[in-house]
Amino acid sequence: MTEQAKAKVKGAAPVSDDDVLSTLSADGARRWLRPRVSPGRFWHARRIMAYLLIIIFALVPHLRINGQPVLLLDVVQRRFTIFGVTFLPTDTALIALLIITMALVVFFVTALFGRIWCGWACPQTVYMEFLFRPVERFFDGAPGKRQRVKGSQGLRRVLKHATFVILALFLAHTFLAYFVPPAQLIQWMTRSPFEHPTAFLVMAATTGLMLFDFGYFREQTCLIACPYGRFQAAMLDRHSMIITYDERRGEPRGKKRKTLRNQDVALPVVEQELGDCIDCHLCVTTCPTGIDIRNGLQMECIGCAQCIDACDAVMNKIKRPRGLIRYSSLAGVQGKKRRIIRPRLIVYAAVMLVLLLLFALLLTSRTAAEVAILPRQGSPFYTLDTGEIGNQVRMRLVNRSNEVVTYTVSTMEPDVRLDLAWDSLTLEPAQAETVGLVAVFPAQSFGPRGMREVMLTITGDDGFERQVRYRALGPVQRGTSP
Repeated sequence: MTEQAKAKVKGAAPVSDDDVLSTLSADGARRWLRPRVSPGRFWHARRIMAYLLIIIFALVPHLRINGQPVLLLDVVQRRFTIFGVTFLPTDTALIALLIITMALVVFFVTALFGRIWCGWACPQTVYMEFLFRPVERFFDGAPGKRQRVKGSQGLRRVLKHATFVILALFLAHTFLAYFVPPAQLIQWMTRSPFEHPTAFLVMAATTGLMLFDFGYFREQTCLIACPYGRFQAAMLDRHSMIITYDERRGEPRGKKRKTLRNQDVALPVVEQELGDCIDCHLCVTTCPTGIDIRNGLQMECIGCAQCIDACDAVMNKIKRPRGLIRYSSLAGVQGKKRRIIRPRLIVYAAVMLVLLLLFALLLTSRTAAEVAILPRQGSPFYTLDTGEIGNQVRMRLVNRSNEVVTYTVSTMEPDVRLDLAWDSLTLEPAQAETVGLVAVFPAQSFGPRGMREVMLTITGDDGFERQVRYRALGPVQRGTSP
């Protein structure tokens, strides 16, 4: 029997040099994976973490810090609240520093622990392996070592897909709660779709994408859509923690032969020198991405440790030490000492520390409001009937506080007055407004270059006060020396 035939009998992904991906054959046909569960120490730990993360994912949008959401990425209103701190589009430097720091954290964690995020905490893995696949195994039956699941039929199939739809709705609402305020999301859920057709279509599309991802595309999201696996070659080194197969101990593979007996007399047989790997393929049938870890580190490996649990169980049965497949490093499996502290990690840590300090400095130096004088539009100045000179001033105010604030504009210059169409300006939290006013100056107050400066004072009823300098333009005074 060929290796491909053996793999089909056992429910594993076919082992063939012609395969393009573990889920795709050379002829383009989709190979559906139904990994068997291998309960073990890592699987139990991952299951506990997965259900804790599902609870956290569902609760975070509803938690608040000082009256602000823990995490809300309000793209429509262009407000991004992270751990109770609201960032606006004008916080370009802060947002850039945050994104760069997060990228470096990914590099640091990957260089140290490999793809532990993918196998233990990524929502794709958590929901797929501990929500959708358990439901599928409940209705279709669990795959065994030597049998393939034919799939549910009739009512069981209908119930399975109905459960998938309910789970997709739950995930869609949870996902959108990170981008839409929960109060508004609850209104969408409790009111007629005809009152908010756009929001309803967004919700329907998100639910459809969840069904497509977890019901059809599945592990191909990790293999094809997610770029993380392709980046790992640049982020890992020989001392990074990965899942490894101890080739020196396991090879050559093969079934262990039993001693032959003729009635009560044992017949001597020549022992074949084989490694500890008995070539049972359990590490392949249990892999959620369908790879054979014995072929070395591969892009498709998400570090979930299911192959470790499967192999450890086999080692226990055949009375061999655990660890044929284990968390280690390329240096470790070659018998070398793994170095935790190395130049790459030191550089990552140093750069992250500098960026975090700079981020903290900029964050703590932010004021409760932002004031900016915008460029002039139209004529730079004009002459009033009284002979005075007027300048149109455009000012942008942004309320960065979490309270409603009323702002006023004034000047301490004795020869300058401000003509405003408004006495005060009230702004909601994170609201921005562009207002206009006219600054009126005596004609003779301009210097030989036709310029003068005036100080505008902006105050808020929350105690905010800031002075901005405005350079006014007027007629050049003739007969004066520059």
